[in-house]
Amino acid sequence: MKDYTDVLGRVLVALLFLLAGIGKLGGAFEGTQGYMEAFGVPGMLLPLVILVEIGGALLLIAGYQTRWTALALAGFSIVSAVIFHSDFGDQAQMTNFLKNLSIAGGLLVLYANGPGSYSLDNRNK
Repeated sequence: MKDYTDVLGRVLVALLFLLAGIGKLGGAFEGTQGYMEAFGVPGMLLPLVILVEIGGALLLIAGYQTRWTALALAGFSIVSAVIFHSDFGDQAQMTNFLKNLSIAGGLLVLYANGPGSYSLDNRNK
């Protein structure tokens, strides 16, 4: 059962990043750039953000370079929380901050435990 839950866990965590990245390509590009710039983050970084989200998600799903990808996405989630969701007077922002930290926590567990048997990282084992 562990082998299947490892895959399912990777896919479920990755879906958030995959859909977020695709959504930015599919019409939310300008709005996201404006949102980033409102927080002092250069909008020209958005293509890199999309690459991290989509690329990281695909790597997690495949279980390739899983530990390093999980660590990078955990850092990405924490930085995003601090920059975009640190208005703790707003309950919605506090909830988003805590969700980002929770996602980072799950990714750190994935970093610590690895991708599981059904992964490209473990294809030769």
